[in-house]
Amino acid sequence: MDYIDWNLISTIGCFCSKKIITINGKKYRIVDDLGEGGFSTVHLVENTFTKKKYAIKKIMCHSLEDQQIATKEVEYHSILKHPNIIECIDYAEKSSPDSPMNYTSEVYLVLPYYHRGTLAHELELRSKVNDPFSPLDVLNMFQYICEGVKAFHDMKPEPLAHRDLKTANILLDNGYVPIIMDLGSVAPARVKICGAQEAQTLEDFAAERCSMPYRAPELFNVENYCMIDERTDIWSLGCILYALCYYKCPFDDVYERGDSIALAVINANINFPEDERYNEDIKNLILSMLKTNPMERPYIYSVIEHTHDVIKKLQNTV
Repeated sequence: MDYIDWNLISTIGCFCSKKIITINGKKYRIVDDLGEGGFSTVHLVENTFTKKKYAIKKIMCHSLEDQQIATKEVEYHSILKHPNIIECIDYAEKSSPDSPMNYTSEVYLVLPYYHRGTLAHELELRSKVNDPFSPLDVLNMFQYICEGVKAFHDMKPEPLAHRDLKTANILLDNGYVPIIMDLGSVAPARVKICGAQEAQTLEDFAAERCSMPYRAPELFNVENYCMIDERTDIWSLGCILYALCYYKCPFDDVYERGDSIALAVINANINFPEDERYNEDIKNLILSMLKTNPMERPYIYSVIEHTHDVIKKLQNTV
């Protein structure tokens, strides 16, 4: 990504006063803050000319490594074009290294705004009134998510992994169609680990970028000599399908109690609430993905096929 002159992207005045961001000549008024993470802030904005609403993701980079990750995120947006992956409408970057030892920059991504918010938000609202999705709705939404993940895993010349799939990183459009967002953790899926240093590097990356309740067991304690592949995402998909059924992923309660997520994930003791709404076929689909040994997990093609079979069987019994 070429560096862009600061005149093309600027905040007019202070965010607190005028709250205008200019990106490549287009002005956006900040309406609200949608969220804040360890690496970025997301604003709800309105184009001052068209009045159309967007989300602007502002990534703060405090090192060359941060800058490279943000640049990669923009690149991944440019190559991952799929109806179930969020589109990057525009972007710009301010780069201002004061010195080689004090490198800082900001990257701005203009994204579509989905007023329904995230799947996590929707599930939280439904949990409060005990209004679960129907089994068919669950499976159809999950199928869309899988199709989006397949676009990552199908990438050439080498597959990509999202590495931070979770309900909070899935938006819902007006028809409840899921849209995968946040490409900040995306990386080449297949990583050959040769030695303790490489293992620690991947483990540290996972600790920073992959949310604990949805993180695959092999990323908690990376072995010194192993092969990591795209099936890290399959584990996360199992957690998402569980959450679609029961509002939370299997390890959310462990996280909220402050107990060891790593231990719970590695043991993979999956308990299902007593709910006759979801049959054994759906539970078996979840369990097929939540295998602690990644070599026993299916690839995304098999997950999609299995999901399709469960949908078809369910439709035939209605």
